Amino acid sequence: MLEALWVTFKLAAVSTVILLLLSTPLAWWLARGRARHLRTVGEAVVALPLILPPTVLGFYLLILLSPTGFIGQFTEGGLAFRFSGLVIGSVIYSLPFVVQPLSASFAQIDSRLLQLGSSQGLGRLQMLRQLIFPASKHAFITAGVLGFAHTIGEFGVVLMIGGNIPGETQVLSILLFDEVETLNFARAHRIAGSLLVASFILLLLLYGWQRRSRHVAT
Repeated sequence: MLEALWVTFKLAAVSTVILLLLSTPLAWWLARGRARHLRTVGEAVVALPLILPPTVLGFYLLILLSPTGFIGQFTEGGLAFRFSGLVIGSVIYSLPFVVQPLSASFAQIDSRLLQLGSSQGLGRLQMLRQLIFPASKHAFITAGVLGFAHTIGEFGVVLMIGGNIPGETQVLSILLFDEVETLNFARAHRIAGSLLVASFILLLLLYGWQRRSRHVAT
């Protein structure tokens, strides 16, 4: 169980960092980009993992990451059933949970603040560090927590592209499935209970922090 726990939290941590890096420019474009029709298409694509069955997403990722797939052919032996393949699947599957809070926050930033920064000669990175991040720090924290928590609970996508390799791709949700299949309900209870408590604590801390932040702001 400890091995699966380590793989789970390593996957969640790596995926969350990548998600925040990729989602920031994407969310900015969705919130403030000029091509309105393209932004609508982008919003639909980003939201697909919310309604698409995980097995469907996992199936197409499996094809793409296989040794003969569009992505896998450029790697040695493909990326399916490897930790790196799990990271790619996790980033895509959890993308809306990170992009949407950031996009909503970016849309509320006062344009005059950005114009002021531009008039002072701030570059894009300076604008992000000095203006955008301070104005949207709550959204960044929310997006990070949601992305991390959602990755911990993945099952369908992980099963399709990662399989069940101990120490490599076996996460807690897959281990739980194994224990249920073998009717080892006592151990399944411990795994399921751990995931339930961890998810609840993450959300409790997030919403408690948000409530305190709103109280301080008022």
